[in-house]
Amino acid sequence: MAITVTVATTTAADCSSNRWRMQSLSSALPSLNSITCSSIRFSSSSHCRPSLSLTRTQQAPHLFSSYTGLASNNPLLSLGFSDLTSFEHGLAFVDNGCRISAMRHGRRVPKLNRPPDQRRALLRGLTTQLLKHGRIKTTRARASAVRKYVDKMISLAKDGSLHKRRQALGFIYEKQIVHALFAEVQERYGERNGGYTRIIRTLPRRGDNAPMAFIELV
Repeated sequence: MAITVTVATTTAADCSSNRWRMQSLSSALPSLNSITCSSIRFSSSSHCRPSLSLTRTQQAPHLFSSYTGLASNNPLLSLGFSDLTSFEHGLAFVDNGCRISAMRHGRRVPKLNRPPDQRRALLRGLTTQLLKHGRIKTTRARASAVRKYVDKMISLAKDGSLHKRRQALGFIYEKQIVHALFAEVQERYGERNGGYTRIIRTLPRRGDNAPMAFIELV
């Protein structure tokens, strides 16, 4: 059953002053607790401000009890979704075959123009050669990338436990270097806490002009 309520919000004095009477307008409008579907029509006139016509179509159980949907506590309860308590649960409605993931801010990894498996093999080989010879020449990007892995192997050797030795054996290709590193690291780096390598820049490589550098153990 349709009920039509028409409220004239202006008078002759209002037409001359061109102002809305907001108090009479808000008091005449029904509350949101009793209305679910409504339509508002403005009928214009040539002599005064337009009048407001509010039409209620049907009576239904209320969904919007208050404006708590704008709060941070339970934002979806006021919308009728009792089983959803946060916007994180609403992501289940996205069913288009996509995968939702966060952006990788501040997690830059030097790719070295290699896929992940080849990049790890390259870094393992550079670490092994640097620990074996003490000084190698490579590009600046590779020297900067391998630096933290060499420092990690030395930190594992300073710990000296069996678990740390097995971790080093799983990364360094030659196990004789691992045993020699664990035997001599306390004498060489016992008083130093980090900073076990040094990078020295040198002339660019001939041919492709790639920036080169020496990386050596301190």
